[in-house]
Amino acid sequence: MEVAFIGLGNMGRPMAACLMRDGHVVHGFDVMREMLDGHVSDGGRAAASVAEAVRNADAVVTMLPAGRHVREVFTGSGGIFASLGDRKPLLIDSSTIDVATARDVAAAAAQRGLDMLDAPVSGGSAGATAGTLTFMVGGPETAFARAAPLFKAMGRNIVHCGASGAGQAAKICNNMMLGINMIGVAEGIALAQRLGLDLRKLFEVSSTSSGQSWALTKYCPAPGPVPESPANRDYVAGFATALMLKDLSLAQAAAEDTGAPTPLGAQAARIYDRVARDYAAKDFSVVFKWLSEKSREDLT
Repeated sequence: MEVAFIGLGNMGRPMAACLMRDGHVVHGFDVMREMLDGHVSDGGRAAASVAEAVRNADAVVTMLPAGRHVREVFTGSGGIFASLGDRKPLLIDSSTIDVATARDVAAAAAQRGLDMLDAPVSGGSAGATAGTLTFMVGGPETAFARAAPLFKAMGRNIVHCGASGAGQAAKICNNMMLGINMIGVAEGIALAQRLGLDLRKLFEVSSTSSGQSWALTKYCPAPGPVPESPANRDYVAGFATALMLKDLSLAQAAAEDTGAPTPLGAQAARIYDRVARDYAAKDFSVVFKWLSEKSREDLT
């Protein structure tokens, strides 16, 4: 396919590269020139604007920071809708944004006879590079079927979660659970350290018993037990603390809108808000390092 890819940052650029490895031609656009240059060095084609990127596209993929950017890129002057004319490419938004914006933009697409999917991802930059992302997809079944070749080029687990907005709902719920879980793992290890317990012994016990979780066994926040975890690389971000805070904030906004009780999610958002003040660019598992630097009194 001819694919337009809008947003070539830490996730978008490697996702576009996966599409190219699968034989697709990718016309990229990003407001940051260095991101666009990176895409070209990967073998992509550079577009000077959104309009130029989508000119001959069979599909358009967006990976943008927030809902306001998605709304502007799709519905603004010079944006995707204004630039398509009578053409009807498949539209895929892989940004992580609020459910309401995802549904609003999808409704605007449907009014124009366009197939649109919200398809946020899990797996971080490593998964984007390896083509092993999980896609949580919302939108029509027909659009999901059209998108299958593109998803398979970029990901390993592709789940159709329901109607428009369902992908975003799944993403924020999943990441709220992850944020809560990572804090719990970090607290347990931090307490073990102060009790003088050998971390490897705790890992041996917890990784094979009721304390087991992905946050412990695949992404351990303390250096040592899991060599591939960011903790062993000074918390170089696979999924940055600032992004975890963003997702927890989106989850709390959704909980407020729906009246859902999420006391642990709210507390996780407050904790990550404080962690982000010191370690916004570090991997979210840095919450362990942050806790290790604190006293009990610091958090009261």
